[in-house]
Amino acid sequence: MASKQSEEPCGDMSSEHQRGGFLVRFREFKPKEVLTRQLAKTLAMGQGLAGLICGTAVTSQYLATEFHLNTPMLQSFLNYMLLCITYTIMLFCRRGDGNILQILKRRWWKYLLLALVDVEANYTVVKAYQYTTLTSVQLLDCFVIPVLMVLSWWILKTRYRLIHYVAVSICLLGVGAMVGADLLARRDQGSPSNILLGDGLVLLSAALYGVSNVSQEYTVKNLSRVEFLGMIGLFGSIISTVQMVILERNEVSAIVWSWQVGLLFSAYAFCMYALYSFMPIVMKLSSATSVNLSLLTADLFSLFLGIFLFQYSFSGLYLVSLVVILVGFITFNAVPTPTIPTATSISSSSSSNCEEGFYENPGATENDVTSEDAPVEIPIEVEEEDEEQQADKTTRRASDLSRRLGEETDEDRIVECSTQM
Repeated sequence: MASKQSEEPCGDMSSEHQRGGFLVRFREFKPKEVLTRQLAKTLAMGQGLAGLICGTAVTSQYLATEFHLNTPMLQSFLNYMLLCITYTIMLFCRRGDGNILQILKRRWWKYLLLALVDVEANYTVVKAYQYTTLTSVQLLDCFVIPVLMVLSWWILKTRYRLIHYVAVSICLLGVGAMVGADLLARRDQGSPSNILLGDGLVLLSAALYGVSNVSQEYTVKNLSRVEFLGMIGLFGSIISTVQMVILERNEVSAIVWSWQVGLLFSAYAFCMYALYSFMPIVMKLSSATSVNLSLLTADLFSLFLGIFLFQYSFSGLYLVSLVVILVGFITFNAVPTPTIPTATSISSSSSSNCEEGFYENPGATENDVTSEDAPVEIPIEVEEEDEEQQADKTTRRASDLSRRLGEETDEDRIVECSTQM
């Protein structure tokens, strides 16, 4: 009975301690520790990427509505050619293992498959609009988030916490509010000629985007941003050229060129080029999942511009959706996602960080590295001088020790003689 009575208070004490600990953590919560400068930087850069996607959507909408042009492969070809001209040439100018010839010898087939995945992801999502509605595309395109989380857990060894799943759910609620606003505004555009095929294309595109983004994050954090963009530009331009000749040769030959059409194609290519160039930087600071959560606001930015450009009707749910998505994004990035380091990441982290100019702490700069962390190179002459000084010290110590021993033996002899007398 005494033992049972002693156990019950302990259980009560433990539960009270847990509640007290939760209250203490809640009271000690400081918004400044969550809303850091690093989080604000990630948020701003993510919304900048969303703005670039908005630019691609608006230019494509103008090409489709005003000039009746539907050439997704031609538009993708322009982007990959810009990447090839910029980053592939940079790989040609490198020496050693970073040269393009060495990269092609080791892993050309990997970048070929990755470029194929990226090209088809861009093509299938545009093709899906011909068969399904805008609402289906907006909803099913969010499938990329769970695909990214699963692939990140499997490939990148990222371990998510409960707060991250809650944050993703909040972002998806914001997307639901946006789709509801579209339905209320009767802006359900699209041609539902074959909804099943269109929805399947959207899901396929989301899965391909997930594979491409996780591979991009792995390459950027373990190898090089320039290497990824250079290889994607090289193989992407080849694949898009072949596919454009096969699928869009009639549409491309029928284009009536004017300065307006040229300007729209140039604006689209610039937005896509900037998106591909800056997305690896944001992934270096955060993750592929975080970047795609921030890109959920791209549709909202397109809607806001469409109110002025295409006379879309405004709804207050758009603002609610924007706030909810941003809250979910901040919640997701407020708590870091732990990762299990692999042998590849450990061996290549130092080389990639030095090559790209990044540090393991994204907020750190070159001046923040302390003298304790920075490696110190000792000249050979100084090392030789130190060795000579140490040798002199050892010889001096040996000579002093021998003198002391000699003096002690002389004293012992004098004492023995005095005792004999």
